[in-house]
Parts: sequence; structure tokens; C-alpha cells
Amino acid sequence: MPVSVPRFLASRIVRRLPRQQISRLMGQVCDRPLSPRVSRSIVGLYRRIYDVDMSDVLPRATPYESFDTFFTRALIPGRRPISDGPGQVVSPADGMLQSMGRIEAGCRIVVKGRPYDVARLIGDETEALSLLGGQYAVVYLSPRDYHRLHAPATGKVSLIRGICGDLFPVNALGDHCTRALLVENKRVVLRIETPDMGWIVLVLVGAFIVGRISVAMLSYRDVPEGIHVLSPPVDITRGDEVGAFHLGSTAVVLADPQAPCWQRPLGLIRVGESLVRFG
Repeated sequence: MPVSVPRFLASRIVRRLPRQQISRLMGQVCDRPLSPRVSRSIVGLYRRIYDVDMSDVLPRATPYESFDTFFTRALIPGRRPISDGPGQVVSPADGMLQSMGRIEAGCRIVVKGRPYDVARLIGDETEALSLLGGQYAVVYLSPRDYHRLHAPATGKVSLIRGICGDLFPVNALGDHCTRALLVENKRVVLRIETPDMGWIVLVLVGAFIVGRISVAMLSYRDVPEGIHVLSPPVDITRGDEVGAFHLGSTAVVLADPQAPCWQRPLGLIRVGESLVRFG
């Protein structure tokens, strides 16, 4: 498909920007305390621009202390029912289910027509081979979405891997900046050992302006590069809050061949909705 001139020019500009530095600066700005008046103005403007639905958001007696506090807002308990039953794997995020399928020969997944090497995505070739023949699902979070992240399955988290990378946008503009978006951007990988489905791997992909990804099992404000072994492993239950994007991005769920077949059609999805069945 031909690329429009404005999008081509925009992608050239983005490629030349100091993306890491800009994202770091924006993170600092979003963390700065806001007066009640400024908070109401900024949050109100953002809500109007992105048509943010606040009906499920936990009410507050006071304005948000910072923009980041608003962006990582909590929901009213019970507003995201978690699908139950044996063998359930659920969406870890609110957003758009962009892609779903089998992890193909060569240990690859296909997202928006582009193949991605699973070993490169998760940062470990041996783990990737164990997922061959399994399944994957990709959820894109837009700026209007709820940005806390939840466990896709019940199990034990034994390892978290921080993978250093770039910070291209994860939208259509980013697709024109690089042909390997999901494996070039910064990532955080959570490895979950389930009691009945083998391994489930949750990959949190950073993006331009999204310089920070936090997880509940580590005390860091931003998961640093490297392997973080959890000893003893941390027990999680399907639907538990496990982290947050500090501005929007993409979550990838990978399952080994023991998991039931995923059948959900692409489109809008919410935290806790089943990937295994639909309707």
C-alpha cells in the first residue's frame, strides 16, 4: 500500500528524534505534581481529545495529583469480570485485539502481516522453542484505554526479563518507521508457570513517550534491563493486577501447546475477557 506524503515525512521526523530522551523527559513531566486547577484542566482536555470513558473509573474526592496518576487510574472493583473455568486465558489489558494465531514453524508470530521471531521478542531462544506450536494474542492499548495490566492466567511468576530497546510509536506511524516494531522497542517479559497449561508468557512492549513500564513484583519504578529471578516465585491469580504502562502501548500473550485453542475474533477486548471462547 502506498504511503501518504504526510505520513512518510512524519516517519522520517520520528526516526531522527531523540526518542529515548523525549520519553524520559515526558515521564518526568507526567510525574510532576499538579495543582487541583491545573489537574482538572489537563485531565479534562485529555478526556475530550481522546474521548476517555470514565464511567468505570474509581471515583476520587480530589483531582489527580499528577498526569501519571490519572493515566494509571484504577477502576471500580468488579467492573472487569474475569472469565472462569479450567484452561482459561484472558486478556491482560483493555484495548484492540489486533492479532491472534499459532506460533508457526521457525518460531514466528505474524502481526499486521509482518513476521516476528519469538526468541527475539522474549529474549530467550530456549524459552521460544518451548512455545513452538502454541498460540499468541496481541492487544494494542490506545491513549483512551485503561492502562493497568492484569494476569492472563493463574500460576507462578518465576522470572521477569527487562529488554533494552528503542521507543518507536506502536501505531501506524511506527509501522512506517521500522518493519520490526515489536522486537525493536523496549520490552518487559513475565514468565508464568501455570498448573495445567504449561508456560504463559506476557510481553509488555514500550513505545514512544511510554518510557516506563512497572510491574507489581518488583519495586522499581521502571523495570531495568536484565533478568530478575523471583525466589520464591510469586503466586498470581488470573485477573490480578501485575503492572502498568505509563502511557499506552502493546501487550502480547504467548502460550505453549498445552493451552486450549483460542477462538476469539479480533476487535475490542477488555481485561478478563476470555481468549479461549467468545459469546
